Amino acid sequence: MMPITLNRRELAGSLGDLGVLLPMAAGMIMVNGMYARGLFAGVGLFYIAAGLYFRTTIPVQPMKVIGSLAIAMALPREQILAAGLCVGIILLAIGLTGAMNRLAKLIPKPVVRGVQLSTALLLMAQGVRFVLGTSSFQRECRAAEPFMAVHSLGPLPLHWVLGVLALLATLYFLNNKKLPAALVVVCSGVLVGLLFGGPETDLILAPSLPSLLPAGFPSASAFTTALFVLALPQLPMTLGNAVVANADLAQEYFGEDAVKTTNKNLCISMGLANIGGFLLGGMPMCHGAGGLAAHYRFGARSAGSNLIIGAVFVVLAVLLGPNVAAVARLIPMSVLGVLLFFGGAQLALAVQDMRERSDLFVCLTIVGVTLASNLALGYVLGAAAYYALRSGKISI
Repeated sequence: MMPITLNRRELAGSLGDLGVLLPMAAGMIMVNGMYARGLFAGVGLFYIAAGLYFRTTIPVQPMKVIGSLAIAMALPREQILAAGLCVGIILLAIGLTGAMNRLAKLIPKPVVRGVQLSTALLLMAQGVRFVLGTSSFQRECRAAEPFMAVHSLGPLPLHWVLGVLALLATLYFLNNKKLPAALVVVCSGVLVGLLFGGPETDLILAPSLPSLLPAGFPSASAFTTALFVLALPQLPMTLGNAVVANADLAQEYFGEDAVKTTNKNLCISMGLANIGGFLLGGMPMCHGAGGLAAHYRFGARSAGSNLIIGAVFVVLAVLLGPNVAAVARLIPMSVLGVLLFFGGAQLALAVQDMRERSDLFVCLTIVGVTLASNLALGYVLGAAAYYALRSGKISI
């Protein structure tokens, strides 16, 4: 069993996936009215519990389909909470019944690699948008750095300057063991937020504990909308990316130390986490393969990274209470974009073991369909392409 390590590299690696987590958390708090204290506490507790159980670096991410749809449609938090409970119960059932193991046997490696590559390119593209100030969230806020009081340094837009500096710092410190890149970039970003942040980034102490069911129990109508509009569209991506692709990547990174990172255990873990997150009023969460790649790229090698970032989230939730949302706004979007880009690039490298022409075709089919539509459809059509090619009736 891999020992838990606490050092600078684990600290840096623990920060590697903030580019995904913080922007979506901020969006769901601002647009959907999610409870910031419950959201932060849920993420932190999930990080800690998952690290202690799996004993390797294990990611915690927002469920992107649910989060993206909820923000785009400005859905009320009641429906998001209901979606988290629905997904949690379904994943728990899939895991406990052993159905996930049977499903995983039907998913060939080229399809897994296609899901990983598609996710990687989506993360990289979103990272570039954060730096350029063109993401949907930034457009809605009508500002490239929505939470900064300063938007330019002379003739230069602030987000361009920060993006370039964060990129150069990441490249320079990327393989530095004494001063890891993510630690340098995130700490610099926090310093910029403290110096140039607007009133929404003020860290005001208000110590308090999260409460259970802070929004009450959702109505029957909220569950109906949540199930069909949010939960069911999320499941294909979760099963493909957060379960099968994540288990595969964990085996690649950690080998025998990832003995607990199985399809069944990942389903059960996410199921329990989302039921617990629902009770705290938090957001739906998963174990995305992109998050694992990001943590690993920036130095995480053990469950120590989980304990570090988990403790940070829990402590912030308790010390800042309802004001903890300011943390999600503190690091500039362009800085988060650079972290997101490099995390996606690390995940994309998993495709290197695809050597056969037909396998690469399957991967690229999933990528093409995903970029044109969505990952769920890419996943289905990629699997269909694989089995059609293996039948011998068609060739490329």
